Amino acid sequence: MVGGSPAAWGDEARSEQWQLGALDARDAWKVSTGKGVIVAVIDSGVDASHPDLEGQVLPGVDLVDPGAGDLGQVDPVGHGTTVAALIAGSNQDSSGAEGIAPGAKILPIRVLDKANKYDDPGVIAQAVRWAVDHKAAVINLSLGGALRSEAIAGALQYAAAHDVVVVACTGNIATDTSIHQVWYPAREPGVVAVAGLGAQAKAKSRDAGAQSADLLWSGSLTGPETVLAAPAVNLTGAKPGGGYWQVQGTSFAAPLVAGAASLVRARFPRMSAANVINRLIGTAKDLGPKGRDDRFGYGEVDPVAALRTELGEVGENPLTAEAEPVQADPTPVEGPMRPGGAAPMPSSSSADRELAQRLAGDGREELSAVAGLTAMLLILMAGAAGVLVHNNRRRGRHSL
Repeated sequence: MVGGSPAAWGDEARSEQWQLGALDARDAWKVSTGKGVIVAVIDSGVDASHPDLEGQVLPGVDLVDPGAGDLGQVDPVGHGTTVAALIAGSNQDSSGAEGIAPGAKILPIRVLDKANKYDDPGVIAQAVRWAVDHKAAVINLSLGGALRSEAIAGALQYAAAHDVVVVACTGNIATDTSIHQVWYPAREPGVVAVAGLGAQAKAKSRDAGAQSADLLWSGSLTGPETVLAAPAVNLTGAKPGGGYWQVQGTSFAAPLVAGAASLVRARFPRMSAANVINRLIGTAKDLGPKGRDDRFGYGEVDPVAALRTELGEVGENPLTAEAEPVQADPTPVEGPMRPGGAAPMPSSSSADRELAQRLAGDGREELSAVAGLTAMLLILMAGAAGVLVHNNRRRGRHSL
């Protein structure tokens, strides 16, 4: 870095984590930190050497390059590292990116290549089964595509049969504006599909009925399969190599819900996955029209309420019980492949220098992902559904 220090970067990251305040994370930690819960992050790998993730990442698997021997603990893209830290970033010191469940452990499973894509849904199915077989209690899928996959559906049924909570992002409105439905696997019955909330969600006091239209992030895909919503913009996340960056996207809303599920699983270790999900949806902060709706689902996840509210037990996953029969995709794709994904990550060296100079004394300016973007990861058809955003000075911002 130029003109800055790792400590300064860590202090900046901690101060910018507005989602922890919005979700009352510190109150939740008085009850549970997620200790003892394993969360599988099926993604681009996880940089286990990042200071905020040291000791938090278990040996995993690399399904993209099985011969690499890295156990999923290397992340050439950065997406999975950010997701992992949003879930289980350490809170053992006063700086860095804290996760919503800092006591949880991450099981990294790499399925996305260096372009942040996957070509074969069978790899995602294999990852889900591997996670279940290696004791994951929660699975996070910050990825998706347009078409349903029978292989993935079978793996999700396997996870449900083994009492695992599965969380997935609803997807982003990207360059292909013809895609209007929630992405798959988020729309598979039983999966907790997470939409993204925008910057207005920072406000602690708000009239949900009057302002609900402003709360949904404009880039979030939503639909009848949407289950919960969580902050999705201006999130400061861990970056491979020890740094930080700002991110936005439903990819980064999903891990906040996965983290909340981890808190509940740690607080109630004998509680079934069905009842964990029932707690999350039964205690969510209702947004939009009363009850479940197509934009926010049941509302914004509320970890504190999920941990403290008295609720009756259910006998089956409420998301499965109320689901309509799954319809086959009208236009099947020939062969096993469904190419697609995200644009390659651009070089971040100039953005790193810019942020380092600001931290060294150029004055603190508001971090904004709305005024302009200098590095973004846009999701197309299948891959990670997030946007990684670097901060530039106002005079030098531009979009890719």
